[in-house]
Amino acid sequence: MHRGKSHSSWPYNEKPVLVFWETTKACQLKCKHCRAEAILQALPGELTTEEGKKLIDSLTDFGRPYPILILTGGDPLMRNDIFELIDHAVERGIRVGLAPAVTPLLTEETIEKIVKHGVKAVSISLDSPFPDVHDDIRGIKGTWERTVWAIKEFLKRDVAVQVNTVVMRETVEGLPEMVKLLKELGVEIWEVFYLVPTGRGNFESDLKPEEWEDVTHFLYEASKHILVRTTEGPMFRRVAIMRKALEEKGINPDETLKPGELYFRLKKRLVELLGEGNEARAQTMGTRDGKGIVFISYNGNVYPSGFLPYSAGNVREKGLVEIYQNSELMKKLRSAEFKGRCGMCEFRDICGGSRARAYAYHIDPLTEDPACPYEPGSYLQLAKELALTLPIGTFGKQKPV
Repeated sequence: MHRGKSHSSWPYNEKPVLVFWETTKACQLKCKHCRAEAILQALPGELTTEEGKKLIDSLTDFGRPYPILILTGGDPLMRNDIFELIDHAVERGIRVGLAPAVTPLLTEETIEKIVKHGVKAVSISLDSPFPDVHDDIRGIKGTWERTVWAIKEFLKRDVAVQVNTVVMRETVEGLPEMVKLLKELGVEIWEVFYLVPTGRGNFESDLKPEEWEDVTHFLYEASKHILVRTTEGPMFRRVAIMRKALEEKGINPDETLKPGELYFRLKKRLVELLGEGNEARAQTMGTRDGKGIVFISYNGNVYPSGFLPYSAGNVREKGLVEIYQNSELMKKLRSAEFKGRCGMCEFRDICGGSRARAYAYHIDPLTEDPACPYEPGSYLQLAKELALTLPIGTFGKQKPV
């Protein structure tokens, strides 16, 4: 969803760009990778309407420009008061994004209501261009068809649609066809989620580090056709910086960086489907879990992100501003106090690795990201040899070596 103010000038230590509120655990889908482990009924302890309004009010305490509020779940449409909460946020001047599940609740009438109540952007999950794959992941046959319908309906009403796609063993081979489908639908923003084995996400569906690297290189090529952002895939920023710097020097990134067979297979199909593409639109905003991002669970617990269930406090006990600004965990995440290779990496602030994946594998949100095969210092050496640009945030600053 649209993130607003430039990341280079956003005061990350003071406030987040995006506040995600898991309004409920309830959802009619049965997604096999569900972070929230959603169920049919709301769990006890869910924030009440009044508590929700108080949470919304607290976003104004950060000062203008206010963070953007993303109402997610579960399925936010399972809350009877969801439109009352949306109205409350809009009245306070807070921009609202909605992440509805595609279930029988998402009717044409509901879509009209979402638009009428002032929601300007939605995120819709579409995990594969192949109906059977998507439906198998979502647990209900016919979901793919309804999802494509919903995307078209929102776009017809001039609502910005971000399509979310989870990359995992079951979906990775369909990525080139997904780009083609999104182009045909008229979707302009593709948010690619790197699987984190949390909730119902399983370790067997995760990719190997070299495969994640190949996917990341592919996504840079895909960004020549559609704006690409990633969730829990901050290594995309490193790869985008490296490839762009080489391209600006007229050097073929494939020959210099030597991605693997998966990358070349995906890229070959992408070129066959859509051609070479134009200038890359790889959004490399400097947020990460706890830095520009904060997540409030259904019961008020505050996490660095929805994929990192490590509580920094609870909004029933402390204000969100206090938790975000002063939690020791949040401060360490923002200052890139990482261990292992992530702590030594020249991209530690620009990227920083997935803190959620580090926690999922090692029960330590500050250790290195197990999905990243990059050896720290490699780009610094390459930049020195080839006189490449060092971007802001590396150990060198914005200048040729």
